[in-house]
Amino acid sequence: MDELPIGRRVAYWRGRRKMSQQVFADRLGKSKSWVDKVERGVRRLDKFSVIYEIADVLQVDVQLLLGKDPERRPDTVNCIDQVEVEEIRSALERYNQISAFFTATPQAPPLPEMRKAVSHAWLTFQHAKYGVLARALPKLLRDGQALDTSTPDPDRPEAAHLLGQVYQIASSTLRKLGEHELSWLAADRSIAVCQRADDQLLAGVATYRVGSSLLALGRARPALEIHVNVANQIAPAGDTDSTPERLSVYGMLLLQGGMAAARLGDTATVHDLMNEATRVAEHVGGDANHYWTSFGPTNVQLHRAAAMVELGDGRMAVETHDVINQTGGFDALLPERRAHHYLDLARGYSQMGEMEKAGEMLLEGDRLAPSEIRCRPIAHAVISDVLRRTRGTPSPAIAELAEHMGVGV
Repeated sequence: MDELPIGRRVAYWRGRRKMSQQVFADRLGKSKSWVDKVERGVRRLDKFSVIYEIADVLQVDVQLLLGKDPERRPDTVNCIDQVEVEEIRSALERYNQISAFFTATPQAPPLPEMRKAVSHAWLTFQHAKYGVLARALPKLLRDGQALDTSTPDPDRPEAAHLLGQVYQIASSTLRKLGEHELSWLAADRSIAVCQRADDQLLAGVATYRVGSSLLALGRARPALEIHVNVANQIAPAGDTDSTPERLSVYGMLLLQGGMAAARLGDTATVHDLMNEATRVAEHVGGDANHYWTSFGPTNVQLHRAAAMVELGDGRMAVETHDVINQTGGFDALLPERRAHHYLDLARGYSQMGEMEKAGEMLLEGDRLAPSEIRCRPIAHAVISDVLRRTRGTPSPAIAELAEHMGVGV
């Protein structure tokens, strides 16, 4: 990358952000022809003000566009850089099952040690420590793969179960950080491993990760189909089959199906899936965390609010938040869920044109779980919107948060 002309680097990062030339041009206030000429090197980028604006739109450090090593701010070390991404990619691209036939299996940790590491990784994710988790994932993936190929019967299903969970943790973390292709790969790997784990519910949760990755990639229709199809297969057949674990996995598939339907603008399907998820949550009986789903009545309401934002109805999302506050379950949720909700609310207030309230929601989320706000590309887009549309000077707190996030004021 350092050897490429700046135009090629712009083209590279635009591609990584899944932006067409037209969308990129619109966000810059330029023409598509201007972008094309810059990327082909026909037009020079000789104004620093324009380069900084491009870096802001692409959500990258300006030093990357200039071909220099980015300076990592102390405030953003809990995010992820390209070195870490490539390490995770390398771990995901290993084919231990095949190479085990030809070479000695790498040293694997004992099962109890791996159980503890996987549990800790889940908690790290649900506390939104994405940078910490990203740096731990390469070793966790390699350990899980080694354990899966070296563990003899009768412990092989448990080893596969643990590796399936590691792939899911990796998928969710990468999706949060905007690495959607890698997120899909990790989720797909989890489905394959779950077949060896002989756990239908774990496979159901892996399907939810695949669907979430597809949705992040803009593939809303297949995301809706996969969530609904697998939910129908997992749906409890009767009272004896209605365990809290099965209900939780079934409910999360419904909720994610609802989010995909919202992305498609299918309001009727959103309400059908959300209503069924509400009924399922009532049977679970409270806010639980079976199979690390955080499924329960409060999480259903959070998804209702998020779906309203996707449908462009920010006011309804805010009204749903008011209902959530009255139930008293919100403060008991883990930080990732609460901070994610504040990010959704910021988007909702932005849709209403209430930029000050949108900024306040970002600050609330940042106090709870800084990585959920500072590391996510969608949060960068929201704070850019807040800065651009705020009348007068933004509040000092918002200006400081934007600086920490590397977004120009």
